[in-house]
Amino acid sequence: MVELGHAKEGLETEIFNYSIAYDRSNREPLFYESYPGSIVDISQLQFTLKKAKGYGYEHVGFILDRGYFCKENIQFIDESGYEFIIMVKGMKKLVSELILEVQGTFENDRRNSIRSYKVSGTTVRHTLFATDTKERYFHIFYDDGKKAAEREKFENKIDRMSRKLKECIGEPIHPGGEYKEYFDLVFWHEGLVDEKFMIGAEKTDVINRQIRLCGYFAIVTSEKMTAKEALELYKSRDDSEKTFRGDKSYLGARSERVYSNESVDTKIFIGFVATIIRSRIYTLLKAETGRVDKKQNYMTVPAALRELEKIELLKGADNEYNLDYAITATQKAILKAFDMTADNVHKQARAISSDLARVAFEVIESNVENQEKSAEGK
Repeated sequence: MVELGHAKEGLETEIFNYSIAYDRSNREPLFYESYPGSIVDISQLQFTLKKAKGYGYEHVGFILDRGYFCKENIQFIDESGYEFIIMVKGMKKLVSELILEVQGTFENDRRNSIRSYKVSGTTVRHTLFATDTKERYFHIFYDDGKKAAEREKFENKIDRMSRKLKECIGEPIHPGGEYKEYFDLVFWHEGLVDEKFMIGAEKTDVINRQIRLCGYFAIVTSEKMTAKEALELYKSRDDSEKTFRGDKSYLGARSERVYSNESVDTKIFIGFVATIIRSRIYTLLKAETGRVDKKQNYMTVPAALRELEKIELLKGADNEYNLDYAITATQKAILKAFDMTADNVHKQARAISSDLARVAFEVIESNVENQEKSAEGK
């Protein structure tokens, strides 16, 4: 299963792929899949959809990142009867044309403002492909803060490319790719053996068009909804991403450290079960945090577990097990997220103490019986 693939860190290394299907409504992992590292996400999607159908999931939609975007995947989603929400790059040809068509019509209109995300949005209908039989809903957004950052990044890129071209004047090279896209390239004896690069002049119309697209992004949905609804649904994937990162960071899924496929499968399964439990804890803590205005640093999963681990039973001189100390205010706040109180802890402590006392008594009785049998045997 471990094969040479393209890791998220940008390194070509031996990896395996692991994905989790997440229920946005219940905020719980549904199923997982692992597949060889050489298979890219865009190729795996159709197999994931078949698994979802095989598990009996119906009337559902998928929130997909731009890495899954291709004509074949969209058609397969339609054929499977599923809905979709997918992010597309603002500088893709179709999307950029739609952005430029509506540019200046919604950005400064408060009716289009989505204050929770500090963006403005509008919706247009259009086919996704030339052969598409359905009109999709393109939700176009503008982020004023994002515009400045994207423009600075893009213009720095053009500056670097321009400096590189100046360094190459008189050299026997033939720049292509983005150099050809953003610069008019002039060569001496182009196409001949002694060809040399002479100069590169910026294509200001092309560059200015890209600058105009800075700050815009688009989300495509298969079903009718407002721009705000589309953005909120797409952003809801943050919970699933946090669950996935938690699996890698806190549950040790970043590196499996085993030496056979069977061991990997076993560890992944155990990790998935742990992810379900952790996801439930995270959801309850987040819900409780949303009910109070005060920021509580201990309402994260790691911090909450560390705090609850301090609740201990100690054996006293009377051979009874009791809580070491009273439940703290912080622990009470955490327990409240799980619909528990200090009384629940005390009740559970008494039950555990009773069970331990019973087990200890049974061990003593068993030892006495064994000693008596041993004595009778002699």
